[in-house]
Amino acid sequence: MTENRFLAMWDCNGLECLFDLTNMDHDAMMAGLKGETFKAPFNISMMMIRAQVNSQRSYEIYTFSTDDTIDYDDVVEMFRHSPQTIVDAIRAQGNKIYSNYSKKEKVIS
Repeated sequence: MTENRFLAMWDCNGLECLFDLTNMDHDAMMAGLKGETFKAPFNISMMMIRAQVNSQRSYEIYTFSTDDTIDYDDVVEMFRHSPQTIVDAIRAQGNKIYSNYSKKEKVIS
């Protein structure tokens, strides 16, 4: 079974960016075979700087995989309609690149 791979960045306001990494290895290899330089469509360093400078927004950056039945549009829809569910799943199964999220217990119940 194949899988789709993604890079996502979100904050307290929701999904900020999502990149489909599924074919990046193939694209990099084809660029190399053509003698071209492969350039990723994102810059992790810049994403991390943005997250660190805006720490009040509790940014998180993760890579994660889904099975081949869930594509880019499905992930965007999940963030739109059920953001906490997808975020919890990504935190549990994904690879954390950066996070300044802290779960604080309720002070007043």
